[in-house]
Amino acid sequence: MNRIARWILLFCFCAALLLPAGLPAQSRPISPGEIRAGQIRAGQVRGRVTDAAGKPVAGAEILDSSGKILTTTDGDGNFAVSRSIPSIQISDAHFAPVTVTISAAQSAAGKQNTSDAPLEVVLERPLETVTVSAYRSPLPSMDSPASTRVLTSQQLEESTTPALDGKLRQVPGFELFRRSSSLVANPTTEGVSLRGLGSTAASRSLVVFDDVPMNDPYGGWIHWEELPAMAIKSVEVVRGGASDLYGSSAIGGVISIVPVRPQAARTFQLDTDYGSLETSNNAALASIRAGRWSAMGTAGLIATDGYTLVAPNLRGPVDQPSNVHAQNGLVEIDRQLGSLSADNQSRVFLRGDVLNEARHNGTLLTTNGTRLWRYVAGADIPDLAIRFYGDNEHYRQNFSSIATGRASETLTRYAEDPAAELGAALHWHHSLNPHLLALAGADTHDVRASDDETLFTSHGLLTTTARQRQTGVYGEALYTPRQWTLSGSARVDHFSNFDALQYTSPTAHKVLPAFSETVFDPRLGVTRRITSNVALSASTFRAYRAPTENELYRTGQVGQQLTQPNSNLRSERATGWETGLETDLRRLASTVRVSYFWTQVNRPITALTLSTTPTLTTLKRENLGQIESRGVSLDYATQPARWISLEGGYQYAIATVTKFVQEPQLVGNRIPQVARNMATAQLRLSHPKLGLLSLQERASGHQFDDDANQYLLHSYFRFDAYASRSVGRHMEMYVSGENLFDRSIEVGKTPITTLGTPRTARVGLRLNWGE
Repeated sequence: MNRIARWILLFCFCAALLLPAGLPAQSRPISPGEIRAGQIRAGQVRGRVTDAAGKPVAGAEILDSSGKILTTTDGDGNFAVSRSIPSIQISDAHFAPVTVTISAAQSAAGKQNTSDAPLEVVLERPLETVTVSAYRSPLPSMDSPASTRVLTSQQLEESTTPALDGKLRQVPGFELFRRSSSLVANPTTEGVSLRGLGSTAASRSLVVFDDVPMNDPYGGWIHWEELPAMAIKSVEVVRGGASDLYGSSAIGGVISIVPVRPQAARTFQLDTDYGSLETSNNAALASIRAGRWSAMGTAGLIATDGYTLVAPNLRGPVDQPSNVHAQNGLVEIDRQLGSLSADNQSRVFLRGDVLNEARHNGTLLTTNGTRLWRYVAGADIPDLAIRFYGDNEHYRQNFSSIATGRASETLTRYAEDPAAELGAALHWHHSLNPHLLALAGADTHDVRASDDETLFTSHGLLTTTARQRQTGVYGEALYTPRQWTLSGSARVDHFSNFDALQYTSPTAHKVLPAFSETVFDPRLGVTRRITSNVALSASTFRAYRAPTENELYRTGQVGQQLTQPNSNLRSERATGWETGLETDLRRLASTVRVSYFWTQVNRPITALTLSTTPTLTTLKRENLGQIESRGVSLDYATQPARWISLEGGYQYAIATVTKFVQEPQLVGNRIPQVARNMATAQLRLSHPKLGLLSLQERASGHQFDDDANQYLLHSYFRFDAYASRSVGRHMEMYVSGENLFDRSIEVGKTPITTLGTPRTARVGLRLNWGE
């Protein structure tokens, strides 16, 4: 962005602070159950749904007294229903429902009043969150044995960081392999850690988007810049093993990204911002509907010049800023099945998304890039969801050796890793009676990949090809008699790794070991409502994670830390249980959930240190004997007044090595990159005329960067802020700042100390038009 454009954007923001808020004139927002007669138009009732800050709520359902969906709100939160309907309920998954009664007297008055002023309905944040997709059971959180945290579209929008992983750090216990943001991290360090289990290059938690896995098919890490921000409606984080329904990788939990659907009318949205480190983030969405057909397209562009990760006192001439330039896009076409009524959710659809990114990893010679195409065809019909999906990926990376004093570097290796994946999933659920719900499903996916390396030090070539296939079937029964919720589920998976060949020349090759495993993962859960607002829950589970081809066959390097593969790795197996208490203090407008968790992982895949020199640390992936994570988590939310809310959480996790026969000196050591204490908090102040202010903090205790616990990463505290103000119904200006106290946050020691994001700021605007 040139200098003139920056000043224009800054001028617009300052002008927005001086202009009166562009909200419709009214004496006060409508209260639940009330409509003023002057707002009723002959033949219909028109309205607009907003949140407490005055932002429109798109996609909210308008229902009659029988629960039938009459219509949904458009992109501006507008709706219209027949005046003859005695009452309506306005419902959205992330807000408390509002019931509005239209009395005969008000209807009569409406016949004589033709005012065009729509009624204004304000939705409050709910005290009890309904979990729908993440654990595949539509239960209020107090009735579910799963520990779930939901980030709404509003919370995602108000985050101070543009990257999705940064937004998810509002959940205590969520962390990547390292503390650094995905905007400057090597993709091979972007695996997810939940419940204090840590991660390696691969993630010990599964990420899905509309039931389609997002974990990299070759390496298991997550491409956090893959999805345009406007394609995401909300994110549901289920903590604790979930292999009983999802299969491999769901040891620490499941992160379900809920997609935005094509709107019921013409909609256009634009979000653009610019800030420190030459960071720009731009996103746009357009959708349209005609009869049974609807379509949506959304795209994003995120770019930053980044910063130098190496600590200032250790930098040398080779050190340069780490950064990313990424473009993404998503297109979806839907066709509604059956009747055209608003309550008919049956559909078939096609969806495709693309990611193109290029990164600098801190020196001139170390770069990487990813091109990823993903495509999905599916159907949602009553009681049944079907998905067919595939992706094609091309990943490339340069590796170098840095001399003592960081004065020079030498290119050592260039790797290309093409991968292709095909998969299918089927999920069925049916209510056998009012208290018994049955679920069943099956899924399979096949991955073909290769690692093509050019070795500059030995002037050689090394190519490894392999295939992996995973197939699973599962079932669950959910029984809800009176104050009880009883759930039992189980899944059987068959995993195989085969056709593995390694070539050192076009004619010389060797066959690498093939192996297969069959695993059984059950889960039992129970919840008991002690009172209408207090519930106890408990669950126990088994889970597993299969090794990725990256862990089996590819040598990786981050900074001066080189990790060797191991073709003899086997799957990780986990056993765990947790218990919790949740209370809904309605008089205090507060909810609190406290959980105790314990997870034991056998054969965890860990990078063990082989040797250390001043310029290089060499590790090798091994199946460690056993690790264990146990601790307490806390989630809280309170809204003492309409204009103020506070929410956050805390996790205390004791994560240690509990068994390792080959190297008993590691027993008792802490799991790398797992802090014992972690806390988050968000204070939100909002007013329809004054705007919104959100103050966010995150704190983490110290942790270690290696298995031997020699490299200590100190604790940190980070303070962020976000402010926004509406200018009319179609425009909003905002400003945000990260790490406002400019704390030095240690993210790695390889053994060179690297640092996290410094103090940054952004200013931007959002535009929203809809019919």
